[in-house]
Amino acid sequence: MKTEQSDLFDLKTPLVFMDGTGLYKKFAKEYITHKKGFFIMAPSGAGKTHFISSQKEKHWIDGDDLWKAANAHPKDGWWLEAESVMDRIDQRCDVITVEAKKLGFWVMGASNFWLKPDAIVIPDWNTHKKYIKHREINNYDGGATSDRLEQVKNHRKWIMQWAKKGVPRFKSVEDAVNYLTKNSKN
Repeated sequence: MKTEQSDLFDLKTPLVFMDGTGLYKKFAKEYITHKKGFFIMAPSGAGKTHFISSQKEKHWIDGDDLWKAANAHPKDGWWLEAESVMDRIDQRCDVITVEAKKLGFWVMGASNFWLKPDAIVIPDWNTHKKYIKHREINNYDGGATSDRLEQVKNHRKWIMQWAKKGVPRFKSVEDAVNYLTKNSKN
């Protein structure tokens, strides 16, 4: 379920909470729900979109698609804004992810502020840079580019806080998915 950039709100638009039943029902028509929801966090360029688009059965939702559909992500390059702006957007995404998990959705994304992920993915740095470069050259669909590697390094460091708080860390999306699905009852 893709949301067009033109459908997203401007960054300065004030938001309100509302009933999201219709939104989640639309996602449930496209994605399999489970007894327990999960959230895997990984930085831009770690292989999330590649994994999600390669699924034979649609278990995992690209968090960007969910957050855009819920208007948690605004239009344009919000990730290039000041840290305080990015923090506000990540907090909105956390609220949406909590609701999705309660409904049994499995979400994978890079936006996070206070919600403890179920797993994190931090690829080897050389592999991560190679993934970013490959995406830039072959099929750029957004996210970090080679000229933003310092921002990627800082995000990786920020994500590592979760490992210090007991969240399992993996080097690949596939390893994180296998761990969570093996340990789930559904």
